[in-house]
Amino acid sequence: MAIRADEIPVSRGRPRGTARVSGWLDRERILGPVFVTPALLLLLLLVAYPFVMAVYFSLSNAFIGRPSEFIGIRNFVRLWDSDAFRQTFQNAFVFTGVAVFFKIVMGITLALLLNEQLWFKRMIRGAVLLPWVIPTALSTLGWWWMFNSLYSVVNWTGIAIGLMDPPGPNWLGQRYYAMAAVITVNIWRGLPFFAISILAALVAIPKELYEAAEADGANANARFWHITLPLLKPVLAVVVLFSTIFTFSDFNIVYVLTRGGPINSTHLFATLSRVLGIDTGRIGEGAAVSLYLFPLLVFVVWAQLRFVRKQAY
Repeated sequence: MAIRADEIPVSRGRPRGTARVSGWLDRERILGPVFVTPALLLLLLLVAYPFVMAVYFSLSNAFIGRPSEFIGIRNFVRLWDSDAFRQTFQNAFVFTGVAVFFKIVMGITLALLLNEQLWFKRMIRGAVLLPWVIPTALSTLGWWWMFNSLYSVVNWTGIAIGLMDPPGPNWLGQRYYAMAAVITVNIWRGLPFFAISILAALVAIPKELYEAAEADGANANARFWHITLPLLKPVLAVVVLFSTIFTFSDFNIVYVLTRGGPINSTHLFATLSRVLGIDTGRIGEGAAVSLYLFPLLVFVVWAQLRFVRKQAY
């Protein structure tokens, strides 16, 4: 049977609703927020919400299993009456100051060595990253064995080469030795971050600057102080900023090695917060401990980012 022309279906293109949505998505002011919204929701759920809850708990008398009430800054004031908190406050600054200082010095030294012509350079650079790649808790267990009072390979080595008298120090049982042990492990753990970041900045320095300085008679020491170090300042500022924050908030190393002992001599804010908030159930005081240095760290971040911006422009 013949089909008339007006009976043949004619394609009408996309439905009107789909075309309208497609038209909206073609607009930049609509498409941009659509792409940003998932990341914004994740930040709100995983960062903003826990932070707001921590602030709320720190201003309340929250205790596990009972209703809480708003008490203002009483938790922050009460913490100063605690010997454990004052010791923790001191420990945090000693731990962070000593660890970051040695990571800067050793990181620059290691980066300069890695920037030289070495045999198996790529293999050595990869090996430097090992402390950073291994999970912190697992590598710290290895250090716990090396500092153990009965099986300490550190003491065994020191006695064998004549640096220590038998039986050697009790690294994790005496306060100053315990602090030295946790600082040592933190330096070992954070050194690759410094070395690789500084090495990346070293590679970017133009060789012509060194050649010109050498032609003018500058020795290696002068080239380091007048060329290398000034050009490393922006990278060093960023690396020190991140390392300071991570070192202040360190938890795994201290918790696995000493659990804050002996007698609170190695507690940091994170470990003391865990003990107060989880072990004893005083969530309000635990949250207050974790937020105590928040204003100071915000100021440090602002000052260092301002410094980096000045160096860049």
